[in-house]
Formats: sequence, structure tokens, C-alpha cells
Amino acid sequence: MPEIKENIAAILKLLPDNPGVYQYFDKTGKIIYVGKAKNLKKRVSSYFNKKHEYGKLLYLVASIVDIQYIVVDTEFDALLLENNLIKKYQPRYNVMLKDDKTYPWLCIKNERFPRVFATRRLVKDGSQYFGPYASVKMMNTLLELVNKLFRLRNCNYDLSDHNVKAGKYKVCLEYHIKNCKGPCQAFQTEEDYNDTIAHIKDIIRGNISSVIRQLKQQMNQFAENLDYEQAQMLKEKLEYLENYQSKSAVVSPTVENVDVFSFTQDDKCGYVNMLKVMSGSIVQAYTVELKKKLEETPQELLQLAITELRARFNSDASEIIVPFEMEVEMKNVTFFIPQRGDKKKLLELSERNLEYYQKEKEKRELLVDPERHSKRILHTIMKDLHLKDEPVHMECFDNSNIQGTNPVSACVVFKNAKPSKKDYRHFNIKTVEGPDDFASMEEVIYRRYKRLLDENQSLPQLIVVDGGKGQLSSAVGSLEKLNLIGKVAIIGIAKRLEEIYFPGDSLPLYLNKKTETLRVIQQMRDEAHRFGITHHRKRREKSTIKTELTEIEGISDATAKKLLQKFKSVKKIKECSQDELIEVVGNAKGKIVFDYFKSEKKST
Repeated sequence: MPEIKENIAAILKLLPDNPGVYQYFDKTGKIIYVGKAKNLKKRVSSYFNKKHEYGKLLYLVASIVDIQYIVVDTEFDALLLENNLIKKYQPRYNVMLKDDKTYPWLCIKNERFPRVFATRRLVKDGSQYFGPYASVKMMNTLLELVNKLFRLRNCNYDLSDHNVKAGKYKVCLEYHIKNCKGPCQAFQTEEDYNDTIAHIKDIIRGNISSVIRQLKQQMNQFAENLDYEQAQMLKEKLEYLENYQSKSAVVSPTVENVDVFSFTQDDKCGYVNMLKVMSGSIVQAYTVELKKKLEETPQELLQLAITELRARFNSDASEIIVPFEMEVEMKNVTFFIPQRGDKKKLLELSERNLEYYQKEKEKRELLVDPERHSKRILHTIMKDLHLKDEPVHMECFDNSNIQGTNPVSACVVFKNAKPSKKDYRHFNIKTVEGPDDFASMEEVIYRRYKRLLDENQSLPQLIVVDGGKGQLSSAVGSLEKLNLIGKVAIIGIAKRLEEIYFPGDSLPLYLNKKTETLRVIQQMRDEAHRFGITHHRKRREKSTIKTELTEIEGISDATAKKLLQKFKSVKKIKECSQDELIEVVGNAKGKIVFDYFKSEKKST
């Protein structure tokens, strides 16, 4: 395996497993190669994990000093984006791809009784075009679906109202084999035909559910009117629709010369992603990080980024898609906040790229400076939970009493937001009879912190109990007995909706599902549950062994466990011959067990 440069190795670790386009840069900052991938991580890593024998590929890999990528929805979208970027930058190591017009589009012709057909030519005559389709097979599948569902004309007659009324045309074979309803002789109304076209547009855009809903309504209506033939035809159409599996996002070419900006922020920085779109295709993608100096608003940060990025990329788009209202006006520019449709999909795509940028930054920060990463997470937890200090030391408790037997509790310890497994502790419940979760929590909290106080050990800054108000109240009661109220922060987390409860407050706190604070608390809770369940199973197993086999003098827990693993139950062990027992545990112990159960049978 060839040696990989340190910065490239770090980038490879952070690549997502998503479709997208990757760009290789040389030491001068110039793009030398653009490629597409179904899985960015696998594809890009393959360049560096193999020994290359051939000249150009060898020189390409040796010249790479930086890698950037753009995440997209599908592999087809990656192919189209790759095409645009190669034409724009003409990288040295790329073969020039064909122009967009080589890809087919679906056209709904601007005419009375519109035809639907595939074309590679976009004619500005008012017709609607959908695509382009990187896969001809996928486009043909869509056309086949449309033709099976709907009876459309495929002739190129001028079906003007005058020509139809004059009887200029006669129905053809397509009408007689029921592929067309004969609008050329007014056998089909324009309104009925246009309803069909509306359904087709919905299907092409991927809005299949609304079409299915309308067809089901029509089918039920036909069935109620006893028109079973029409109802059956609609049922078959519904089956075709439900089997249609294509999910490729298609953007209308009417979205042209548009800039898309998305925004997010944390305590120190604002992040802005820009997508430059022309004729429905992304030709530029870039993310910028803005360090806050004062208490700038999101609008101020986004305005600054828009001004900078549009100047950098020489954009003259008259429409800018943004996620929220802007407080300023820009000359010859309209701001638009999409609620649905193709423009909304573009904004969501930009937001996903921004999300990946932040995740990559966090992972890079963790690799380069783990302490700084931990410090940032602790500060976030302190802020989100309104704590007085950063919770460098946190402890979480969970009880386990499956079927009311062998109740135990687990305490897991996190230091600097990471598990400290050497400090984990198990507790066997001593003072509680039966499955009483509240009383068990009260006992464990008291025992844990009474011991820490007695041994003069450091206390945690935050205690987390797995449960809602009941478990939290029990834990608080123990802290009161130990005079620790106000000295140690404590919260409860309820599983159902992940509510965070504070002492004395009946209303829970709901944290954002994506926040690091909730992720750390969930990790602690899940780790405590795992640790407690493991201990509980061992206790149950041990108690089961003791009640059956370890009453025999000379038979240890280990011997009993070995016999149970082999024969599965004590009943089967009683039925074993002496030779069978000796084969598992040896001569002496095998004879002891055999003689014990033999004497037991005689006594009964």
C-alpha cells in the first residue's frame, strides 16, 4: 500500500458514505480532477489504497494535496454535477464529457392535447421539460409507466378547436387498440385530457402519493356505481404506480441562474453554504465559515457571506434562495424563501452540505485537538442545562430488576465527556424488597455519595438518573440527607420523549434531537443500561446455578456452569450416565455428581 500524506489521510477518514462529486487540487490550488461516486468514502479512498502501475494515474495521485466534495441525493445527480464541473474547470486529468444536451429530457409539448415524449433538444416554445436524465433506462421506465397508466395521443396533428370541429382527422389504429381516446374526433374532452397531463406532471416530479389518492377515489366511485370494468382498469393503474420504484430527484430547467444560500451557527461561528444553479444544474458549491466578533444576527452574517461569495464567483443571479427573511435589499436581486417544489429541494440540499461540513469540522477537531473538542462539548452541556460549572465529571444511574428478581443498579462515569470505565460501579440492592425502582434509586444514590464523602473523594458536577420525576425525586431525597443539594447538579431523563427533568420543576426541558448535550446524555444512559443488564444477567445465572448444583459438596460454580453449558438443564444432568459426566468435568467431580443424584433418587 502506498504511503498517504498526513492531511489526505485525515480527509479520507472524514468522507461520508453518500453519493457525490469529489475534486482533487494540486499544490497551486488548481482543480486537476473531478469525479463522481455512489459512495464518496469508498471511491476516493480507492485511489490511495492501491498501488498504481500506470503513468497518468500515478502522477495524479502524487499531485493531490487537497480534496473537496459535494454531497448530492443520487448517483444520477452526481453524474450531472460532475459533467457541469468538468466543463467549467476543464481539469487536466479529466476526459471532457459531452454537453448537457446529450442527456435526454421529458417534454410536455405546449399544444392543445399535449404530447409527452423524450427529446435531447430544448426548444423555447413554452413547452415544459423535465430532467435531464443521466440514465436513459430510468427515463424509459418512466415513459413506459406513463403510457401504461394513461391513454395519450402520439400523433403530431394540429388538434386546434377549428380542425377538430371541421372533422379534418380520423381516428387511427391507436384508438382502436385503446392506446388513445380519440381527441382528434372530439371523443375525449380537453378538460379530461388536461387532468391526465396534471397526473403525469405529479408523477414526473415524484409526487406519486397524490395521484394514488385521486385514482383510489375514482376507483371507489366507479365501484359504487357498479361500473366494475372501469374500477378494474383503475385498480391496475394503481398497481403499476405502487410498483414504480424510481426515486431520482428531477429539477425543472426553469430553475436557472439562481443562487442558493443556507445558514447555521454555533456559539463562535456562522456557516454559510452556497449553491450556484444554472438551467437546473449545480455549477458551483462552496461553504464559508464566519468567526463572530460581536453579537451579529444571522441576517448580518448571511448578508456578509452573500456579498463575499457572489463577488468571488462573479454571480449575477437576479434571484437568491434563502432560509429566512433578509433585513436588507440588494440592487437588482430578489430574495425568495421556498416552501415547496424544486427550489425547496435545492435549499434542503444546500442545508445537507452545511450539515456535513459541520460534522467534518467536529471530527477534524477531535483528531487534531481532542482536549479542545471535549472542552467545547462540556461548555455546550453547561449552557444547555444551565449549570454553574462545566461538568468535567458526570455520573449516570440505571436500575435493572427483570421480572422482579435480583435487583441491581449501575453507575457509569464520564470524564471530559468520555466514558471512564475503570470508575464504573455495580450495586446489589440490599434494603428494597421487590421491584421498587424509586426506592432502589434512593438507596443507590445514598450509598454512592455517602462513600465518596467518607473517603474524601471528588464529587461529580452532574448526576443523571434514568427516569422521570419519580426517580429524580427519590435521588434528590438521598442528596438532601447527605446535605449535597446545591453542591451537585442532578437531572432525570425520561425515555419516551427524551424529556429532561430538573428538581422542583414539573415541566421538562426538550433539547434539540441533534444537540451534542442530548447525545452525551443518551450515551451515558445507554451505557448505564448496558452495564446494569450485563451484571444483572450474571447475578441471575449465578443464583440459578447455586440453587441447583452448588449444593453438592465439592462442586464449584465453575463446574456447575460447565455442566449446564453442556447439558442445558439440571433435569438432563440427573439423567446422565457416570461416563457422560466424567467426559465433561473429569473422573472425581463426575463421580461426585453421579453419586449425589443417584442417592437422591434412592431417597425418593
